[in-house]
Amino acid sequence: QVQLVESGGGLVQAGGSLRLSCAASGSIFSIDSMGWYRQAPGKQREWVADISSGGTTNYADSKKGRFTISRDNAKNTVYLQMNSLKPEDTAVYYCNADISQYDSTWTYRRYWGQGTQVTVSS
Repeated sequence: QVQLVESGGGLVQAGGSLRLSCAASGSIFSIDSMGWYRQAPGKQREWVADISSGGTTNYADSKKGRFTISRDNAKNTVYLQMNSLKPEDTAVYYCNADISQYDSTWTYRRYWGQGTQVTVSS
């Protein structure tokens, strides 16, 4: 099985920074895209950013310039550096990874982390 474990969330004042991490472990052959979503109270989950295995990044328009996604392929880990945080960035942040596995047959699916709370106070 595969697990994605997030860390780095917490409480920060507006204008501050946080760095989220998400490490994938388990029976992994390879990882393609890794990314982040977030879900604020009472709202739908929204896409934040993703990064390919080759390092190509994509961001939701509202996150460009403040958020930076990166990954360490040797550690199967994706990061989200968040700067100039605003109260509206308060949400549970979820990482995901598109993972290939082989266990008598090939499988390819998206795995999700359990989420990490980010709270930005005004």
